[in-house]
Amino acid sequence: MIKFYRLFDLLNRRGMKKTDLYAVLNMPTVAKLSKHEPVNLETVSRLCKFLNCQPGDIMEYVPEEKGDKADES
Repeated sequence: MIKFYRLFDLLNRRGMKKTDLYAVLNMPTVAKLSKHEPVNLETVSRLCKFLNCQPGDIMEYVPEEKGDKADES
């Protein structure tokens, strides 16, 4: 599962808030990021351009526990 906690850590270090992301993303997409829900690569690209960073600076793959829905596929 992809987690976006690094994005919010980066925003915090830069003195920014989630609402600053509304310059490049809509509210529902920012909500998805907050809940670690899937977003498309265009969203990741917009974030990287806006924040002048690399994808690894804003997200991380975290293996899911056994028995999670993703393991059943």
